[in-house]
Amino acid sequence: MRGGPGQLLGGRYRLTDRPRPLRAVAVDERTGESVLLRGLELPALLTAGQDPEDEVPEQADRLVRRVAAVGSAAPTRHPRLLRGVGAFVEGDLLWTVEERPAGLSLAELLTAGPVPPYRAAELAADLAGALRALHEAGLVHGNLTADAVLVCEDGAAMLGGLLSGVAEEALAEDLGGPGGRRRYEVRAALVGPVAERWPLDGGPAGDCWALGVLVQRMVGGRSPFPDGSVPELVTAVRDGRRAPVDVCGPLAPVAERLLQPDPALRPTAEGVRSDLAVLLAGAPEPVDEESAARAVVLRPEGPLVPLRPRRRGRGTAGAPAAPVAGAADGDGGTARAGRSKPPRIPPALLGPLLVGGVFLVLVLGVAAVVLFAG
Repeated sequence: MRGGPGQLLGGRYRLTDRPRPLRAVAVDERTGESVLLRGLELPALLTAGQDPEDEVPEQADRLVRRVAAVGSAAPTRHPRLLRGVGAFVEGDLLWTVEERPAGLSLAELLTAGPVPPYRAAELAADLAGALRALHEAGLVHGNLTADAVLVCEDGAAMLGGLLSGVAEEALAEDLGGPGGRRRYEVRAALVGPVAERWPLDGGPAGDCWALGVLVQRMVGGRSPFPDGSVPELVTAVRDGRRAPVDVCGPLAPVAERLLQPDPALRPTAEGVRSDLAVLLAGAPEPVDEESAARAVVLRPEGPLVPLRPRRRGRGTAGAPAAPVAGAADGDGGTARAGRSKPPRIPPALLGPLLVGGVFLVLVLGVAAVVLFAG
């Protein structure tokens, strides 16, 4: 899309940065909150060459209503779910809107390399909590990809992309019908070779399978299935040809259960979260202060807590702000400045030195008595 900062979309969303293709960050002028806009190109048969100010054609309007219905049914206050605001059509694009707190997408973070296993377990636990909330509301996400996950400044993972996934599936059904070769072709063009989007089965079990793929992608640095093309990917998924989960280290048993071909053998979202809680409870203890500052924990499902600046110690400089990425994963985190100097005498030697001093004083005392008595 063309445009830049200051452009108004949908009559209320003011762009705050130069947009990328089919993606833009904006401010909702009605609420003042930051939002993310995701665009979906609509074929001419839906827009009928309409001017943006003309009435939205019936098919496009139906897509908007379908997206809005899912957004209304989704939990709105869950701390691990990005709230979907709505959708609108402008020109030949359908835009979905969701809240956008400060942070980076997981896809952006993974460009720096794989995530350590226990950090990946922490992120996966957050995502499992979000999936559980959706499943309890009778919804399926269907778009659990690295691009749909936001890692906030406090290290928590929030799941978005619900509305954009619904829009893509609805458009594939509108253009290709309820099933068959035509829908597969349309969906392949919309979704592409992203393994998380191609489970053999739908429903909550399909979401859990996608979480297993994402876990292996985080830790191993790539999908367990070949992603050169959609036919190659779909064939590998159908045949069960995937990379071994050994690359996931301590997360391997969880990933193996999530990637079971039989949906009845996969854990539920709540089961995944429980398994990860046990795993994180047994995480190795950090060996020094810097590791302790990056230790992973299973966060409670409470409100996100904004980062607070560290207090400055006397005679030391303030610590630099923690980066969005790496604050909790130990992967390229910035060393804290202004760390107080360690004591000159190690604490472990203080006891022996004190005993030795007392013994020396006694010896000197005895020597003095003998000297003066003789």
